[in-house]
Amino acid sequence: MTTAIKKFSLHTTKEEGFTLIEIMIVVAIIGILAAVALPSYSNYIKKQKVRAAQADMVALVLNMENRYQQQLSYPAATTTTAETKAAFPGWAPAQSTDFKYIIQVISGVTYTLQAIGTSSTLTNCTITITHDNTRSLTTGCGGSTAWY
Repeated sequence: MTTAIKKFSLHTTKEEGFTLIEIMIVVAIIGILAAVALPSYSNYIKKQKVRAAQADMVALVLNMENRYQQQLSYPAATTTTAETKAAFPGWAPAQSTDFKYIIQVISGVTYTLQAIGTSSTLTNCTITITHDNTRSLTTGCGGSTAWY
């Protein structure tokens, strides 16, 4: 007859997995990283929208000058993006949902173009360019007051 000898230990089963405290620490670290990264990402997106609007404004200036070369006059003033697009059918702004593009003709030979922020993150942003290439931004345009 054989007798089996069993060895006894304090840990009879092998435990696997994470404790609740370990999971809570990981969740807290992810929360801190998200809290730091989200404002930076939002500001990055805002700056990219402003840069795209600036490119739209430069394209609009080129259309304005082309029209002046052909007709010796600038178009009438506009108050909406739709009116501005109607004046220049070949111009298609990339940021038409975040900005309103208007033309202010001061006299027959001078003008001011403005892109006014319409989305909730760009409400205080106004991008301006004049006939003599004077460019300006308000402070609500991603923290910079200079063109990129």
